[in-house]
Amino acid sequence: MLETISSLLSSGWIYTIFAAAAVCSTIIIIIIILSENRNPVKSLAWVTVLLLLPGVGLILYIFFGRNIKNTRMISRRNKRKLRRNNPRFNVDMRQTGLSEESIMQINLGRSLTGAQFYPGNTVTVFTDGASKFSTLIDDLKKARKSINIQYYIFENDKIGTEIADILTDKARQGVKVRLIYDHVGSLHVSSRFFKKLRENGVEAHPFFKVSFPHLGTRINWRNHRKICVIDGVVGYLGGMNVADRYIDGGKKFNSWRDTHVRVIGPIVNAIQYSFAVDWSFMGGELIEDMPEDDTPAYFHTPSESVADVGMQMLTSGPTSQWSNIALALEKAIAGSSRRVYIQTPYFLPTESLLKVLQASALAHVDVRIMIPRRSDSVMLTSASASYISECLKAGIKIYFYEPGMLHAKTIIIDDEFVSIGSTNFDFRSFDYNFEANLFFFSRELNERMLDTFRNDLRKCTRILPAQWRRRKLMSRIGESIIRLMSPIL
Repeated sequence: MLETISSLLSSGWIYTIFAAAAVCSTIIIIIIILSENRNPVKSLAWVTVLLLLPGVGLILYIFFGRNIKNTRMISRRNKRKLRRNNPRFNVDMRQTGLSEESIMQINLGRSLTGAQFYPGNTVTVFTDGASKFSTLIDDLKKARKSINIQYYIFENDKIGTEIADILTDKARQGVKVRLIYDHVGSLHVSSRFFKKLRENGVEAHPFFKVSFPHLGTRINWRNHRKICVIDGVVGYLGGMNVADRYIDGGKKFNSWRDTHVRVIGPIVNAIQYSFAVDWSFMGGELIEDMPEDDTPAYFHTPSESVADVGMQMLTSGPTSQWSNIALALEKAIAGSSRRVYIQTPYFLPTESLLKVLQASALAHVDVRIMIPRRSDSVMLTSASASYISECLKAGIKIYFYEPGMLHAKTIIIDDEFVSIGSTNFDFRSFDYNFEANLFFFSRELNERMLDTFRNDLRKCTRILPAQWRRRKLMSRIGESIIRLMSPIL
């Protein structure tokens, strides 16, 4: 037997068999990709990778190329139970004073996800980690019934340990504490950190834990949401994870600019519902916590808050029938008449979003995109740069944020619409990650976010076409190569 194997190896037959198997597998996967009628750009990206790097491409496809669209996250029965705890708001949109464009935007969100429009909310906006975490910690300490907290990254550093200690104390006091952390996003965090939380009464669970044999079926789909609901009446949502760098910039940056919001009002029902669906998806019990009728007095409202804000929450993910947030943003940008201001750490737009931005700019809408000069990912910084020339040609204004890392995911359109959430302006957020954004319909909040954007502009360098054309040839070549993979980054 050994002599036979040795003979096969020496004759090269074993390599021929492996090569033939790789070729056949590549052809089969390409046929599968084409038969799924995916976005042509993403299909072409996968076919290119499979043909140029056959072996590596096969491995990449197994881990990152599969499709889980239309997978049910929660049973219909449990969905009905949750919706019974989420009161319906029958709002006469004609009486809201909102523009026709905003009403159409709200109708789209309802059609995509069933998202309700909630009037009468109070919003506090945080643009730095220190103030956000200070207020969050104060609210967590006041919790009397429940804390539902969910982050992509939950570090075991100074701020992470402080929050973990509060969660432990609350659990010991009888407060129901549930924590979802993304397994890949927090993979570098010691398992002992989360084990200690569980030992002290916190129900801490990783989302889509990556382990054999589920490695290839889970690693690509990550829960990127950053939300918290306290006692069912105070909600947090935005771009900040739990980590010291959101306060001090970390080792790579002098500062970290981000946006997060604290909300009080009926919109908290939608945030609670989103958490409950994710909790059920992981096999947890159905969360049927009923919200308070009125906001308890022990939750104070900061003086700088904006009151009476109409809001809608949209979630999206790889299991959704539609790319919910991407479609909603396309509609909002297409309907713009004055301005479209975008802050994002990574700018890798889908073909349709790029075209609608270009069309708006060519129609003399003031389109401005703010990205960091240097992000926390060298590859994504290069991929983002590859889109700048096309934007500049259409008259889109591009700004590089200079002081540090810009991680905010904020979009301001005309005088009434604002989007704040966890969704980056890139392929991964739109198609592969579980994301959550709040859509605000308020002239007062819109004006406040415009002031914030204009203040950030003072810390930016505007990129001019002539200047951009003069950058090094090797940089342009590298950006173009990386861009080929941008739909699957």
